[in-house]
Amino acid sequence: MGEIILQMKDIDKRFAGVHALKSVSLELEKGEVHALMGENGAGKSTLMKVLCGIHKRDGGEVVLFGEKVDFAGIKDSQNAGISIIHQELNMMNHLTVAQNIYIGREPMINGVYIDDKKMERDAKALFDRIGVKIDPAAVLGTLTVGKQQMVEIAKAVSRDSKILILDEPTAALTQVEVEELFKIMNDLKAKGIGMIYISHRMDEINRISDRITVMRDGEYVGTLITKDTTKDEIVKMMVGRVIYGDKKEQSNVPENAEVVLEVKNLNRGKEIKDVSFQLKKGEILGFSGLMGAGRTEVARAIYGADPLDSGEIFINGEKVKIKTPKDAVKKGICYLSEDRKRYGLMLDKSVAENSVLASLDSYIKLGFINDSLIETEAEKANAKLKTKTPSMKQMLKNLSGGNQQKVIIARWLLKNSDIFIFDEPTRGIDIGAKSEMYTLMEELASIGKSVIMISSELAEIQRLSDRVVVMCEGRITGVLDIKDATQEKIMTYATMREE
Repeated sequence: MGEIILQMKDIDKRFAGVHALKSVSLELEKGEVHALMGENGAGKSTLMKVLCGIHKRDGGEVVLFGEKVDFAGIKDSQNAGISIIHQELNMMNHLTVAQNIYIGREPMINGVYIDDKKMERDAKALFDRIGVKIDPAAVLGTLTVGKQQMVEIAKAVSRDSKILILDEPTAALTQVEVEELFKIMNDLKAKGIGMIYISHRMDEINRISDRITVMRDGEYVGTLITKDTTKDEIVKMMVGRVIYGDKKEQSNVPENAEVVLEVKNLNRGKEIKDVSFQLKKGEILGFSGLMGAGRTEVARAIYGADPLDSGEIFINGEKVKIKTPKDAVKKGICYLSEDRKRYGLMLDKSVAENSVLASLDSYIKLGFINDSLIETEAEKANAKLKTKTPSMKQMLKNLSGGNQQKVIIARWLLKNSDIFIFDEPTRGIDIGAKSEMYTLMEELASIGKSVIMISSELAEIQRLSDRVVVMCEGRITGVLDIKDATQEKIMTYATMREE
């Protein structure tokens, strides 16, 4: 056993109406990557916020480098050698890379002027130290999300942090960027830096972690040595059951099922090139392809979020003009964006208010809003989805990512939409919530709703789709019946670039 640098013992935390952490324990060794796993709402982020002093604990103790500590805020924990890198980066895109790293502690000339040149030299030395190639003078907003994350890690290293907390660090990264991140993490391990790694991606956990601590419903379940455990063991600890996800062997949709949506020859600049396809009643139509293939662009164009250069859209055989999302909603189309926080949620409003947003007119009579009816209907819709919330009055920002996703779906169930477009529906949610999302999409299809599902996970595409549309560089390169949709065929079409 290595040197223990952090111990969290019997941590307890309560919020209004919620017992968020119930006697949770965690320890971290020097030079260890310790994965923290659990469903959304299990208490992982809350535990980390308690560690960093963002939340004050109600019970238990934190021992850091052999000393009991009680941080009053994030600055205290940073000064003690702990840095947290959030899933949603909190940086200043208009400043340079070097300015972001040293903000608030810039080198000065005669105590009056900021020494930009020294700051850039120091940043360059820092990047050399962790093996990253980034221009310190570049404006941060011009970098990819992956590079911005490297800047955050460099910032933590510049503070001489001994403990790094990485919260879903690969959620928005390409495979190349993931490999680069893992290389940096392995270098930091070798330097004795301990890391707490929060992720739902089993393959990553197996590759990068030494031990795994599992939480469920705010409680500690157990700690495992990664190399000695299996995926099924971890999942069973997380959700209390084993979840299997076999490939769908054949389509559930009759060949003569009616076509509810048809698009013909859609074009938009270089992003959408002559795209045509049909969606049938009760069908789950998977859209697969690599990053930049144009899948989201097609979805946004159908939904009226982005204008088309040319093309036609037919709903139930009737040609329609969809120029705005409002037009799409009137025609029974709903779109759940992959960027849910930006396009789908009002975080400072209640669960009930978010649930009825698309159908608010139905709850207004003689100019008055029927709040009790809103709460009743929102509760019914969210109960179907097993949304975890103390009440319909709870602010949406206080729910986990997976439960926020469910509230958006409740919104469209209440609107009684017929065509559901799910863009990366399980990104950033845990394996238990994924299973519930899969069941939900299958239930929607079983009652005659039609689903377009955009996913970057081939296993997800294979498990749910009746047919698979594959795109590459704005074009549809193949349409496969699910019985023929092997991963090899999908990837062949996904890489079929124009000559």
